[in-house]
Amino acid sequence: MSEQTINHPISIAPMLKWTDLHHRYLMRLISSRALLYTEMITTGALIHGERERYLAYNSEEHPVSMQLGGSDPEQLAFCSKLIEQHGYDELNLNLGCPSDRVQSGQFGACLMLDHQRVKACIEAMIESVDIPVTAKIRIGVDEHDSYEHLHAFTSMLVEAGCKTIIVHARKAWLSGLSPKENREVPPLDYPTVYRLKRDFPTTLFVLNGGIETFEQIEQQYEHVDGVMVGRAAYHNPYLLAQADQKLYGETTPVKSRHQIALEYCNYIEHQCSKGVRLNKLSRHILGLFQGEKGAKRFRRLISENAHKDSYGPELIYKALYFTCGEQAA
Repeated sequence: MSEQTINHPISIAPMLKWTDLHHRYLMRLISSRALLYTEMITTGALIHGERERYLAYNSEEHPVSMQLGGSDPEQLAFCSKLIEQHGYDELNLNLGCPSDRVQSGQFGACLMLDHQRVKACIEAMIESVDIPVTAKIRIGVDEHDSYEHLHAFTSMLVEAGCKTIIVHARKAWLSGLSPKENREVPPLDYPTVYRLKRDFPTTLFVLNGGIETFEQIEQQYEHVDGVMVGRAAYHNPYLLAQADQKLYGETTPVKSRHQIALEYCNYIEHQCSKGVRLNKLSRHILGLFQGEKGAKRFRRLISENAHKDSYGPELIYKALYFTCGEQAA
């Protein structure tokens, strides 16, 4: 039975089609301590699909958490055991995704309207594993956006045994907005998340949504226990270059973008030798030099050529040369 918690001040959000094992390897090169999340995997995919592919990760990724999507307690318990057996450090239940596909499967944000089902799901997951079980929620769904509703839902999660709750500080609209619009249109409401932390002081709360700078990250720790960064860290992965030193007290020097790129090139060479296509690997480093001289040329060289069969890892070294000059030679 799960009793532990993982208190990480910074984590990388689960992002469908983005946070695959290659992206997570890159982020681990940038921060050795941040908690990494997989893409959301449904219980159906694990039970009926290519199980080993979905469960795969690099040994360097620890600590790493898998996010599950599902609404059947028995299936969630079964998949939780699989995930624990494969060595994941944490398990997260998606209660915040508003997409049509997720709704048709009766999981994600729509589950916030079914407290008893969620309670049964969380309890079944916790009972089946020893690793921490966490939940990722929104601050409201459709017209059910009062603080009283959110407080009652949070109280149920805590009663079920959930010790860490990640809160996307926007409500979700189940119809009328696309998933992309659901990340941008509903206004951010950080004070509501802060209020939850005051009302449930022994529960760990991680704030998600709208964080774009390291200064914004640091500002949140006065109010919550952790911060989850999503697209900002994908498009500008060097955003977390200082995380180990500033948030975890590490004394190792901050890596340069060039150093990170060279280390990732070694990974690219290894993966390409196993048959992985270059563009599946290179897409994750397109934003590594964001804001730096030569960044546009770096992105353009890679994005325009990585899909071609005639190019291999040498394309990345070429792009690095034009970005970093002689130091990349």
